[in-house]
Amino acid sequence: MNKDSKRSEALLYHSKPTPGKIQVVPTKKYATQRDLSLAYSPGVAEPCLEIARDVNEVYKYTAKGNLVAVITNGTAVLGLGDIGPEASKPVMEGKGLLFKIFSDIDVFDIEIGTKDIEEFIQTVKNIAPTFGGINLEDIKAPESFEIERRLVEELNIPVMHDDQHGTAIISSAALINALELANKKAEDVKMVVSGAGSAALACADLYVLLGVKVENILMYNSKGLLTKNNPALSALQLKYAKDIEPIGLEEALKGADIFLGLSSGDIMTADMLLGMAENPIVFAMANPDPEINYNLAIATRKDVIMATGRSDYPNQVNNVLGFPYIFRGALDVRATKINEAMKMAAVRALASLAKESVPEQVNVAYGATKLGFGREYIIPKPFDPRLITVVAPAVAKAAMESGVALNPITDWEKYEEELLDRLGNDNKMVRLITNRAKMDPKRIVFAEADHLNVLKAAQIVHEEGIGFPILLGNKEIILELKAELGFDADVEIIDPKTKDQEERRNQFASSYWSTRERRGISLLDAQKLMRERNYFAAMMVNEGEADALVTGHSRSYPSVVKPMLQLIEKAPGASLVATANMMMTNRGPMFLSDTAININPSADDLAKIAIMTAKTAKMFGVEPVIAMVSYSNFGSSTNSGASKVREAVAYLHKNHPELVIDGEIQADFALNPEMLQEKFPFSKLAGKKVNTLIFPNLESANITYKLLKELNKVDSIGPIMLGMGKPVHIFQLGASVEEMVNMSAIAVIDAQEKEIKKNNLIK
Repeated sequence: MNKDSKRSEALLYHSKPTPGKIQVVPTKKYATQRDLSLAYSPGVAEPCLEIARDVNEVYKYTAKGNLVAVITNGTAVLGLGDIGPEASKPVMEGKGLLFKIFSDIDVFDIEIGTKDIEEFIQTVKNIAPTFGGINLEDIKAPESFEIERRLVEELNIPVMHDDQHGTAIISSAALINALELANKKAEDVKMVVSGAGSAALACADLYVLLGVKVENILMYNSKGLLTKNNPALSALQLKYAKDIEPIGLEEALKGADIFLGLSSGDIMTADMLLGMAENPIVFAMANPDPEINYNLAIATRKDVIMATGRSDYPNQVNNVLGFPYIFRGALDVRATKINEAMKMAAVRALASLAKESVPEQVNVAYGATKLGFGREYIIPKPFDPRLITVVAPAVAKAAMESGVALNPITDWEKYEEELLDRLGNDNKMVRLITNRAKMDPKRIVFAEADHLNVLKAAQIVHEEGIGFPILLGNKEIILELKAELGFDADVEIIDPKTKDQEERRNQFASSYWSTRERRGISLLDAQKLMRERNYFAAMMVNEGEADALVTGHSRSYPSVVKPMLQLIEKAPGASLVATANMMMTNRGPMFLSDTAININPSADDLAKIAIMTAKTAKMFGVEPVIAMVSYSNFGSSTNSGASKVREAVAYLHKNHPELVIDGEIQADFALNPEMLQEKFPFSKLAGKKVNTLIFPNLESANITYKLLKELNKVDSIGPIMLGMGKPVHIFQLGASVEEMVNMSAIAVIDAQEKEIKKNNLIK
């Protein structure tokens, strides 16, 4: 994508369909006049009077306790600098979005139109009664230090400048584990810091609390080593200034144990790294280009322990590991401040979590067989679902122990359950899927690339690194559409009907005919079929010229699935093909089967569909809890439709006891744990959260998933093909660009899984 196209895409994202990225959503009923009279006048007077009598009741009757202000004056925005309060608003909205999706904290972003410290502080103090916490953001140093110090002292709610402390907290956790792996003690190490801004100073301060000695830290800014005779240094920088003659960075790094970079890209050379001590620890966190390239560093020193700010390298120091959960814990005990004890609790919790066994969901997301504590895994991954239940409680406990918690937690098990419930639907699974695909991208045939939306999807797949598109269709149209989209990448374009593809068509036809010659297909028939893009695309996958295939945007599902079933063999051991849709619901991902192929499956078919769906859920790191749904509950009907479901469940209980599955059961009982426990405590689903539904027929499954999608605006990924020997996946007619991108990622993951199985068989 060229620069203009990227700019247009970014502007469109922020402006359509609704300007901005966050909104206010009612949490109470408002359908009737009675509801409105309770929400506003006259009913609203009652909580007002309660709060007037006791101001602490504001946490009981309003949203204050879960509301954080993200506040800036726009003087130090990302890599943009002093762009002003209005221009900073998109960034603040983005921070609000991260708060919501990672820790279910609501945010109002506040952009203040002053650079005066006193005016800024007074403004924040005046609006503070609205909020449960204050996240200061993108305020330039040294003003940010004084602003935070004063607000922490003068307000009785948590205040934190994330730019200063976020990186410090995450990198401190990494440092604890890096020192352990390097077999070094904090009090003995020599550290060189490139950068002397707010983040670097906050990091150094926290490292000192971990035991690193101030006298062992050499700190540099853009002008060189910080020395005592420099009158331009702030009081905070003077703490690390040295009373010595200035020396260069290369000289300082000789024999150094740790390099901390929060400055600019490529300032550290291979020779500088070679000069460091044994098992050097390098935190090169400049973005987008680290102080030393990761690949160069590990090629230069096999013993280096390295972290960066980038997601495409191991050990990403990402603030999202910290601030959502630090504020979550602080809010939940109504902490009056975020103190050093709470920050250190977050540090220790993150460091400890990296040593625990990694959930399969995280391994799946990062394409790893098994992540484990070591040089390439010293801090948890941002997608780790345990973060909220590890970091937030640690922070809450520290607040209680340090005496700043006004609402102590007594039932920690219940609190953990509440935290897990907050995870909900924020499309985490979509991020997991995309991330997993990008770990090992594959060649994907887009069989309808001369349709604008399909080409848009292919463009995103290419630019995001999800896969390598192969574009099928009218070449002239595709080139025109590429120009319109600014899709200037050099990708393969194939028109199956053109003369230059005749030899390939004939090869495909001969290969296809050899498998169908005794099933009424002639060589001429096969040659004609290969002019059709779906047949041609399927043969590309069959013959190893592509790894995966996506199609179906412009044609009905039955017409597209037919050539796939004719040309592609079933997976080894599979006796039928089915489909599942992954629905991103407010209770997390739900798998629904069979949504597109088997019209009226038998009991035997249902059992097979359940087994295949369970395997698919596990492929995405989800441990399946399966309900075989019907209109009846556990034998309440003798109708054949209910009986076949009951029969399938009986077979699975006997032959696949490892599956958590039960039925037949009505959908409301399956999805409501309290109802299920009360009425059917004997069920294998009692006390569990169902995440997979197997339907008795295509009609019920298809209607359900489409109702969920349209009425509740639930995102759907699918139908995902189950039981196919090759990674072929079919869009629903008229699928959106986003849906096609997601399905492309599914196709890549499917190809990855099939490649792993094939390699294991070869071994």
